[in-house]
Parts: sequence; structure tokens; C-alpha cells
Amino acid sequence: MNISAKKVASIHYTLTNDAGEVLDTSKDQEPLAYLHGAQNLVPGLEKELEGKAVGDKLDVVVEPAEGYGEKDPQLIQAVPRTMFGGTDNIEVGMAFHAETQHGRQTVEVVEVDGDNVTVDGNHPLAGVRLNFAVEVTDIREATEEELQHGHVHSAGGCGHSH
Repeated sequence: MNISAKKVASIHYTLTNDAGEVLDTSKDQEPLAYLHGAQNLVPGLEKELEGKAVGDKLDVVVEPAEGYGEKDPQLIQAVPRTMFGGTDNIEVGMAFHAETQHGRQTVEVVEVDGDNVTVDGNHPLAGVRLNFAVEVTDIREATEEELQHGHVHSAGGCGHSH
């Protein structure tokens, strides 16, 4: 069986940046199971997994355009400290949920300057070239429910009420 749309594939992966730093890995955990063709992975990785079989190992380089996108300068903005009502100690690296015109998103504090706080709403990996080392460990048919929901369910279903 090969990876194609409507199949659930399980992969072990290690994600590094160009400096070789590990950003994410499934090592010492269960493999990552995903529904192929449902945009559960970044497009560049999903494209490379198409047609692969259990036991295949591959190294995939995903450019930002097929990963988490380029950094959008419009998502970086300075806001008054008062918008963080009740948070006295605001430091670089802290993440907050913000309601934006695009709905709820996570923003990271990138600079604190007196009463101004600069936040970045880009995905932390936006603009980063992604280097994946992947091994395919399992492929199965997706269930009807998984196809309807667009994601993999664990043994007990997905736990979301629809």
C-alpha cells in the first residue's frame, strides 16, 4: 500500500532548521498519524510523501512558501502595554491569544519598550526553511468518520463534538 489521498499514514520525523537545531521530533514518542490529502501537514512535506510505502525513509527540504509561509510584516505591530490588562511582567518570548480581524490567533512578544509592546502574529516557523528526516511506519485506509472530519482519530474517536 502506498500513501495517497484518503489513507492514514504514520511517520516518524525530525524537523531541523538550516543550523541543524531540532525544532520538533517524534523520537521517543508515538509516530505522527495524519490523513493524507487533508492539509494536516505542511504542503511541501505532504507532496513528498505521496506514493511512499512503509519503510521508506526520506529527507525533505521545504521552502517557506510550502511550509508555514513567509513572514508577513503586517502581523508585527506595536501595541500599548495597557492592552495586556493585568499582566505586569511582559517579557520577550511570551505568547498571548489575541482577537484579530482574522479571528483568534497567537502572538509572541518580540520587543518591550516602556509602554509599547511589539508583538508578532506570524507562525513561529514562518520564513524558515524546514528540513525533515522522515520514516514511513504505517499506512491504512481512513475511516468514514476520519474522512468526514478531515483528521485522524485515536482509538476512542476524535473527542470533539460536532
